[in-house]
Amino acid sequence: MVQKAERVAAPQISGKLPGKTARTGRPVGNVTRGTTNPNRMRRVDRWLTGPQGWRLRASDDPLVVDLGYGATPATAVELFDRLRATRHDVRVCGIEIEPERVRVAKVLERPGLTFKVGGFELPVAGMPVLVRAFNVLRQYEEADVAGIWRLVQGRLAPGGLFIDGTCDEIGRRVTWVALDGERPLSLSMSVRFGSFDLPSEIAERLPKALIHRNVPGEPVHRLMQAMDRAWLESAPLAAFGNRQRWHAMCKSLLDGGWPVQDGPSRWRLGELTVGWEAVAPLGHQGP
Repeated sequence: MVQKAERVAAPQISGKLPGKTARTGRPVGNVTRGTTNPNRMRRVDRWLTGPQGWRLRASDDPLVVDLGYGATPATAVELFDRLRATRHDVRVCGIEIEPERVRVAKVLERPGLTFKVGGFELPVAGMPVLVRAFNVLRQYEEADVAGIWRLVQGRLAPGGLFIDGTCDEIGRRVTWVALDGERPLSLSMSVRFGSFDLPSEIAERLPKALIHRNVPGEPVHRLMQAMDRAWLESAPLAAFGNRQRWHAMCKSLLDGGWPVQDGPSRWRLGELTVGWEAVAPLGHQGP
């Protein structure tokens, strides 16, 4: 039986706990439910090999971590295969806190793909250029997020990126926060066309740092409302398909002053990325 995640206090993670962990050898974190499905992470992986692919190409040591891959290693294997198209010598390490999950995954190891027992301390040799943690932090308390972010950020290589994301069971609705070694950079949302009536339905899959902030007065709630307004105003374009309607929504947000990143080539995929400053929780402007 998988235990419910216990509290991992932010002050401990950013201060005393890592030292204690180094002495005891115990991973930082708790066992998660571990549910996963093949191809569930395709949308975030497409972003990592697209707008963020330069990070892997520019790295002196193309080390990538799939943190908390779950009960089966399918998404870690997929990440390795997808990143190899960008950097043939990439090294992906799947990390899980549950030893049995690692034992099962070991049979899939090959040159460039390994699996290890560990947690947020990232027990790998070297500094990862990419760390992907999906559906992991959602099982902790909101108060734990800042400390977990800082711990992982402290392990990143220069120019590295930490992805804290959440998605539904088959990857139709996906969101993620991207952080570099110093601060959160952006919030991305990616949806399958036809899987929603209003864009704000993706709010149920917001990362832990934001999911409880989708209430009136909070920046992320204003974004959700602005997305819905722009979507409804673009209704006449529905005759040309939801792809054109989503494009119009993104363009409307950009014209309205929202810090929309990337551009039409990403919008047509059902993707929208905004600068973190547009959604940072009130009273929590820093990481």
